[in-house]
Amino acid sequence: MPPVDWIAVIVATIASFVLGGLWYSPVLFAKAWQQDTGLSDEQLNAANKGKIFGGSFVLILIGAIVFSMFVGPDPSLGFAIGAGASVGITWVAFSFGVNYLFELKPMRLFFINGGYHALQFILFGLACGLL
Repeated sequence: MPPVDWIAVIVATIASFVLGGLWYSPVLFAKAWQQDTGLSDEQLNAANKGKIFGGSFVLILIGAIVFSMFVGPDPSLGFAIGAGASVGITWVAFSFGVNYLFELKPMRLFFINGGYHALQFILFGLACGLL
């Protein structure tokens, strides 16, 4: 198994979690995201927050670990950010796009969710390239 830069992984995970908190907050895209997903305030308030946030943190952590293995130990900053952008935009966001086309979901939702994941993986690359 390739080595993992644990400091970069922890920084990437926390940065991604913070980005998600801001991205899906009322400051940025909360209302548009909520409207496009069809989720009501009541549904969101009744949701199990521990399961959602805890599960999200674990999934982001796993993604950061695998990304760290993907770029390898001590990647150059340019390579790591480029890899993050490539993965986030083409592998993750575009995969959402395929599903959204078949599910007839709004393009705005594609840009909200795809944009988050593109930036998430760029943050992964930034952390791996700097640390």
